Amino acid sequence: MDELGYLPIDGQGARLLFRVIADAYEKRSIMYTSNLEFSRWGTVFGDEQMAAAIIDRTVHHGRMLRFKGGSYRVAHATMK
Repeated sequence: MDELGYLPIDGQGARLLFRVIADAYEKRSIMYTSNLEFSRWGTVFGDEQMAAAIIDRTVHHGRMLRFKGGSYRVAHATMK
């Protein structure tokens, strides 16, 4: 999932996404990209408890890669 949190997810969308993540938990890999720290995921999903459950499943076996520095897209933009 690219840019998780860029747009808020409505209630039904959040529940469906939770089901995808819960069904994949310990069975499949999921990759997220996001500019938001976990403490702000409750606003994305509209529910702090659901966000906590998603984060719990994510960090249990997950790996976090944190990239620092400028934007790759800006640095390689054809329009300057």
